[in-house]
Amino acid sequence: MTDSRFHVIIIGGGVVGLAVGLEITRRFPHLRLLVLEKEDGVARHQSGHNSGVIHSGVYYKPGSLKARLCVSGAAAMVEFCREHGIPHQVCGKVIVATSADELPRLESLRQRGEANGLTGLHLIGREELREIEPHARGLQALVVPSTGITDYALVCEKYAELISAAGGTVLTSARATSIRRLADEIVIETPRGAFSTSALINCAGLYSDRISRMAGDDPGVMIVPFRGEYYDLRPERALLVKALIYPVPDPRFPFLGVHFTRRISGKVDAGPNAVLALAREGYRHTDINLRDLASSIVFPGFWRMARQHWRNGFDEWRRSLSKPAFVRALQRMLPEVSDNDLVPGGSGVRAQALKPDGALVDDFQFVPSGKVLHVLNVPSPAATASLTISKAIVDIATNNLGLN
Repeated sequence: MTDSRFHVIIIGGGVVGLAVGLEITRRFPHLRLLVLEKEDGVARHQSGHNSGVIHSGVYYKPGSLKARLCVSGAAAMVEFCREHGIPHQVCGKVIVATSADELPRLESLRQRGEANGLTGLHLIGREELREIEPHARGLQALVVPSTGITDYALVCEKYAELISAAGGTVLTSARATSIRRLADEIVIETPRGAFSTSALINCAGLYSDRISRMAGDDPGVMIVPFRGEYYDLRPERALLVKALIYPVPDPRFPFLGVHFTRRISGKVDAGPNAVLALAREGYRHTDINLRDLASSIVFPGFWRMARQHWRNGFDEWRRSLSKPAFVRALQRMLPEVSDNDLVPGGSGVRAQALKPDGALVDDFQFVPSGKVLHVLNVPSPAATASLTISKAIVDIATNNLGLN
C-alpha cells in the first residue's frame, strides 16, 4: 500500500526538477504532481552552488540542445526574474584572448555565437577592452552583451512556491530509497512514506545514474563529480572587476577556465577550477565517499578519460593545491590581482556524465524508458536554460509517458 498516489512524480528538487514541475502545473493543471527532494530544502547542491550567471549561449555547438535551449532560455530567465522581482542584471561580459594562439578561437566563438542567434557580439582591441574593464589586459576580447547574473537559489525557491500555489507538492527530506515498477504503477519508497505514480521523471542530478539503475534501467553513463573552487576578491579590491571577465576556453575540455564574476550581491568571485571530487557531494578536499570513489574507479570510461585529459587534470589539481598557481592563471587577464587580494570562497560540484569510451557527454541527455524519463546530463547552462529545458522534457514526457 502507498501513502499517496500522484499522476506524475519528479525525483530531484534542483533547478531542472523544479522547472519541470512548474511546466507540468502550467500545461496540465489537472494532474497531481509530487516533487521529491532528499535534502531539507530545494537547491541544496548544483543549483545553489553555481556562479549565478545567465549564460548567453556563445560557447555551444550550433544545432545542439545546449545552443538552442540556452539562447531562448536566457531571455526567458531574465523575463522570469523581472516578473517575480528576483534580483538580476544583464551586465554583459568580455572573453579575453591573452596570447596569439587564442585569437583564431576567439573569432570562432564569435561565429559560433552568431550562428546560435546572438546579436551584438563584436571583437575589440586593447584600448576598447580597457574602456569596458579598465584593469583587464589582453590582445583582443569578444564582447557578449546578453550575459547576465542572478541568484538561482532564489529562482528555485520561486519555482517551488509557484508549484505549491498551483496545487503541486514539493516534499523535502524524501530521499528515494527504492523504486518498484509494477504492471500499472511505479512505487517510490522514501523515509517519508511510499508514493505511487504512472509517470516518473528522474531529475536527480548528481545521482541521476543511480536513480536510473534503481528504476531497473542501464543509464549507459556514469556521473563523475567535478568540484569547482572559488576565491573571492576582498571587498576593497572588488572594483578591479566591473562585470564578468572570462578567458578563451580550451575546446578540448568542457570547462571554461578560471574567470571573474561579479555576483548580483556585488561580491566578485574568482574561479572556478575543475578538479575531480572524491565524493558526489565533495565540496572540500576532505570530503571522501568510498562508494562514490569506487564507482568512478571501476567504470572503464574513467580510466579512458584520465588518459586523455590527465594533463588538464594535473593543471587543475595544481591550481587547487597552490594559491600562487591559481593567482597566476587569473593574472593572465587581470595583472593587478595579487595573492593578498583573494580570500577562500565557496565551491560547487558539477554532475558530468561520462561514457564508457571515456568521452564526456557534451550535450543535454534525456532518455525515456517505458513510463520513466531519465534526465542524465544537464550541466551548465542548465540553470540559465531551465525554463526551456523543462519544456523540452515535458514534451518528451507527454509523448512517452502519456501525461495528457
